[in-house]
Amino acid sequence: MEFLPIDISKHKKYVIPFRRDSFIVSFGTDKDFGDNNQYLDWLQQQSSKNPNGFVLVVENNVPIGQLELTIKEYEGKEIGYVNLYYLIPEKRGMGLGSHINDYAITFFKNNNVSEYQLRVSPTNKQAIAFYTKNGMKQIKTEMDGKVVRMSGNI
Repeated sequence: MEFLPIDISKHKKYVIPFRRDSFIVSFGTDKDFGDNNQYLDWLQQQSSKNPNGFVLVVENNVPIGQLELTIKEYEGKEIGYVNLYYLIPEKRGMGLGSHINDYAITFFKNNNVSEYQLRVSPTNKQAIAFYTKNGMKQIKTEMDGKVVRMSGNI
């Protein structure tokens, strides 16, 4: 498994469908996904600031997933933040998520944060179970209950 910095010109055909599918898995629809170009602009901006945080997950030269990791301020302290953990459907449940999580933890350690967070749909039970298994705890609901914020220590 490799983690390649996202290059929009090369990887556009993967990153949009991967991100869109993450909305469908999380919320049952992609109606809140928004505009492709807005997403690509945001992704370009973020990945140029932090190329090791925005990567395609590649196995045997085939993209099978995507990670979007940032460092941000939350409640007065710097934390790691997972914008996206994603694996294609046929690769889920095979233990590959632990490699993605290891990459994320290493990224956050290298950026000197001791905590990381993410938000997940409360209906995405498989993801919540994965995050919980990896030491994260639910800390609160947000967006009128549409998402649960989870936190983990590094």
